[in-house]
Amino acid sequence: MSAQKPGVLVFEAPRRGKPPRHLADLTLAERKQALSDAGLPGFRAAQLSKHYFDRLEDDPQGWTDIPLAQREQLREAMLPALMTPVRELTADKGTTRKTLWKLHDGALVESVLMRYPDRTTMCVSSQAGCGMNCPFCATGQAGLTRNMSTAEIVEQVVAGARTLARGEVPGGPGRVSNVVFMGMGEPLANYKAVIGAVHRLVDPAPEGLGLSQRHITVSTVGLVPAIERLTAEKLSVTLAVSLHAPDDELRDELVPVNTRWKVGEVLGAAWDYAGQTGRRVSIEYALIKDINDQAWRADLLGKRLKGKLAHVNLIPLNPTPGSKWTASRPEDEAAFVRTLEAHGVPVTVRDTRGREIDGACGQLAAHED
Repeated sequence: MSAQKPGVLVFEAPRRGKPPRHLADLTLAERKQALSDAGLPGFRAAQLSKHYFDRLEDDPQGWTDIPLAQREQLREAMLPALMTPVRELTADKGTTRKTLWKLHDGALVESVLMRYPDRTTMCVSSQAGCGMNCPFCATGQAGLTRNMSTAEIVEQVVAGARTLARGEVPGGPGRVSNVVFMGMGEPLANYKAVIGAVHRLVDPAPEGLGLSQRHITVSTVGLVPAIERLTAEKLSVTLAVSLHAPDDELRDELVPVNTRWKVGEVLGAAWDYAGQTGRRVSIEYALIKDINDQAWRADLLGKRLKGKLAHVNLIPLNPTPGSKWTASRPEDEAAFVRTLEAHGVPVTVRDTRGREIDGACGQLAAHED
């Protein structure tokens, strides 16, 4: 997908070394075929898949239902190492854990595990870097390194699931319940890999992790053709639109892709998605002091969303070091909420977890030499 208008970003990722093929890149049938092609028993694919997705067992020594002589061959064929932890920071008494990963080619990505009393959410990256160039975003300012593979995306969730299952997160053993594609990258600019990852996450074991589609959120800055393509998938995932401004003049600056697809087009595609799926669209809006938090913009946003199947998620901006952008004043945030509620628009203010551990996407990677 490429932008054609002058001054708008090209969405293709730079070409780099291809990640090794992994079990999570493939359907169960494809896993069986891959093993057969490698001269290994195809029926072992279901056993390997169960170890990976259901038992969360990454050590071949634990594969007691597979002959010892075959374990290393199978691991090399289907479960190569995809990423290595570089740094991990914790907050909220250990229940928020941000990990910086190094991929096989040295690219850096981040994931965040957030454990709440009633759920555990994994925020995952879909690209190393991002090509959308939003000026208030640390990842956007770093530029795009490459797309991630389906398995690299899935492995972030599986790694988080392992730490929970092993009781390494305060609160005792648990499971990942929610996944949000709100880490580094523009998910719909890496469409094929992201949709593949969604299927791995929601398909029941041994095909995948068996999460609920309704507990998966895919975000976008507004790539209209990709939103239309997602609508045609007839999935039940939540669509989140990173809007950040209700008017084209400001959104052209905050979200440069808006110079190609305007606010009206983006919201129109979102309403089509809501109509097809019956799912409420999440409108993401980072409140930025004296930039997009004026009363008239709150009123305009309320008018655009009134009566629609939508919910506004207001995000107090987590500023990046040295940035001119910062969070709105508490009184302006409160007034923004009241204005939206006056229009009958459901609105919540996002929990600002992880602020003390470089919680904004891309901050941890930006600090790594």
